[in-house]
Amino acid sequence: MSPRGNPAAWQEPEAIEHAVEEVEGRSRPLDGPGDLDGLVDYLADRQFVLLGEASHGTSEFYRWRAQLSARLIEEHGFDFVAVEGDWPSCYILNRFVKGRPDAPKTVREALETFTRWPTWMWANWETVEFFEWLALHNREFEDDPAGFYGLDVYSLFESMDAVVEHLEATDPGAVEFARDAYRCFEPYGEDAREYGRSTRLVPETCEDEVVDVLTRLREEAPTYDGDESPDEQFNVEQNARVARNAEEYYRSLAGSGNSWNVRDRHMADTLDRLIEQHGDDATAIVWAHNTHIGDARATDMAQRGRLNIGQLVRERYPPKEVALVGFGSHHGSVIAADEWGAEMESMRVPEAMEGSYEDVFHRAGGEDRLLFTGRIAAGDALAEERGHRAIGVVYHPSLESGNYVPTELRERYDAFIHIDESGSLHPLDLHPDREQVPELYPFGR
Repeated sequence: MSPRGNPAAWQEPEAIEHAVEEVEGRSRPLDGPGDLDGLVDYLADRQFVLLGEASHGTSEFYRWRAQLSARLIEEHGFDFVAVEGDWPSCYILNRFVKGRPDAPKTVREALETFTRWPTWMWANWETVEFFEWLALHNREFEDDPAGFYGLDVYSLFESMDAVVEHLEATDPGAVEFARDAYRCFEPYGEDAREYGRSTRLVPETCEDEVVDVLTRLREEAPTYDGDESPDEQFNVEQNARVARNAEEYYRSLAGSGNSWNVRDRHMADTLDRLIEQHGDDATAIVWAHNTHIGDARATDMAQRGRLNIGQLVRERYPPKEVALVGFGSHHGSVIAADEWGAEMESMRVPEAMEGSYEDVFHRAGGEDRLLFTGRIAAGDALAEERGHRAIGVVYHPSLESGNYVPTELRERYDAFIHIDESGSLHPLDLHPDREQVPELYPFGR
């Protein structure tokens, strides 16, 4: 029985004691950036490194991911970072970190384009410092800069606007075709969820229109000259693809379809296209929630018919080319909201439930730790299914028992980072001045 229904199986005292002993013997303390050396070496030869987070509002998750990503880029030449974010806004950041002439002059300006709730996911000081570092790094590698891209599918109207804007400058003959097609969405006032709800009552959809625009762009793409032209053509095609898949996503969100799978397939397919764009031997770093990057087959997601990026990448590429790194914390604070669209706040994260993975790691000394899950043997107490906390952008600490995903840790991740006491992210809206924020890095060892 899953931990959501009956956690008694993973709260058995003797099993907890054995699992704690295994954590003590098989993990290592994580006190500073230098303690990442072994993990960096382990990840260096992979084509895909997927880095998770147990919430979208925890400072340490962002900081350790940034440390790992910076070292993989600087020391091992990884080609790009792709994140759980909107393609149009992330592409503006891509232009910034690559020093493009049409890019915003500062990271803060670029982050102002992230207007979709929850804005704190990217408009925070943890990412500001990473993007500033990446922009400086790319100045030394102007011929082969590392990129930054969004994998998500939410930006229906923003992506349609981006397609029209691009065609206005490059293909006047096609711009009216795109405008006419996208007018199908006008009755919904740029409210994608309203569009989705309407399809439950009226059989007509805008599916054919968004497919037609993407098809025309792919079939009639002009030939461009110049270094940036292939990137920009890829950008406009990707926006058209996002519009097509977003239409399906919002329609399935309101209907009987599996919107989760539509979204994660889109993100995995976008990752595939980025690899193709950068060259078949390109190397990628992915930032997303544990529920997306941890293999769904090692959780109860599979029983509910859900898949995710971690599963799809493992299925599509050789195992030796893929590494999944999960994160968790025992207690602390987090930026979240009490309902969708509400104001963000720093919330208390209570101590983890007894017998959960977070509890087991806490009992093993109460310190931050790194574990390579390959060191867990079949039959070990640590290999048994346990609850693993997942905090969303909407969070209710008083309903903590509902936040645990039944997980087989050694099958879900290749490595796991435990933060014993975590702190809240530093959103720009709550901390407008850099002086108010403690030193979050440096990247040095």
